[in-house]
Amino acid sequence: DTLWDLAIAEVEKRENPDDDDDVKPGEVWEKSVLFMGNKNGGKTTIILRCLEREESPKPTLALEYTFGRRARRHNTPKDVAHFWELGGGTSLVELIRIPITSYNIRSFAVVLVLDLSKPNELWTTMESLLQVTRNHVNKILTKLEKTNPEVAAEIKQRMWNDLQRDHPDSALVDPFPIPLVIIGSKYDIFHEFDSEMRKIISKTLRIVSHYYGASLVFTSKSEALLLKARSLINYLAFGYDKSKSVSVDPSKPLFIPAGLDSMSQIGPPPASDSDLGKMRANTPLELWKKVFEKTFPLKSFCDLQDTKDPAQDSQYAEYEVDVMRAQKNQELEQYKRNASKSWKEMDFDSD
Repeated sequence: DTLWDLAIAEVEKRENPDDDDDVKPGEVWEKSVLFMGNKNGGKTTIILRCLEREESPKPTLALEYTFGRRARRHNTPKDVAHFWELGGGTSLVELIRIPITSYNIRSFAVVLVLDLSKPNELWTTMESLLQVTRNHVNKILTKLEKTNPEVAAEIKQRMWNDLQRDHPDSALVDPFPIPLVIIGSKYDIFHEFDSEMRKIISKTLRIVSHYYGASLVFTSKSEALLLKARSLINYLAFGYDKSKSVSVDPSKPLFIPAGLDSMSQIGPPPASDSDLGKMRANTPLELWKKVFEKTFPLKSFCDLQDTKDPAQDSQYAEYEVDVMRAQKNQELEQYKRNASKSWKEMDFDSD
């Protein structure tokens, strides 16, 4: 397909949004996936492995885009998956408004990559990114309720698809409005932690994933673990069959597809009954947050402090543009000096 063919397919899809999910033979399946999470958490590496690209990952600045194409069967058009990656940790989260729109909300999914080697940043990163994303998606759904109520109702119903109707936790969870996968990265470092620390982190991420109706997988640079993460992402991006295998042993990498966990299996928060009784919480998630904070005090940090200026990054260097930029910078400095002199020379009336 040429770029023009893809553009025509996109316009047709937007004009006929109700046909989005019922992909007919010969039609192109299009999905979008947004990766976000800790800075330097391994998002780019995971995307490259999903797309089977053998190249060295580069630091992500702001919001980056790439895509992958796969054919479901022989001699059929290739499906398209749009991959967006949010850089800067939590500092640039407002940029999610660019890829997530009312046009693609029915075919959009989120992958949250959390660095297991930094447990003190884990909850802050998770909470900040998911909260802003959820608020943005809910605003889109509110507008859709007025313009296309059938689509809005379908999306809201789909939130509960992975949870069985008779699931004992249905009244205690609050599924994310669009499909969500949580990846715990750098398992190789995490595996060296004390066993009790690993147990608390693992159970906390299980309760977070279960509460949001998300799939959970731990991964590292190990090919075997990357393949497990890749299977979940391929399900979101290309509609591949979803694995039904489950691994909940805290001494091993977790792998729990959405809807296959429960609060009874996870167990209570690791705190005494007296401590739990003193903690005020409105939801199971709030209770686990308070317990988690006692073991791993939330680190106050600002991702924006180390966000590099893209103009100074060598991977974006362009000689002609950089020369012109340097010239404009010199002109600006000269203007500032002249303006400063003129202000000093001005004679103000004291009356």
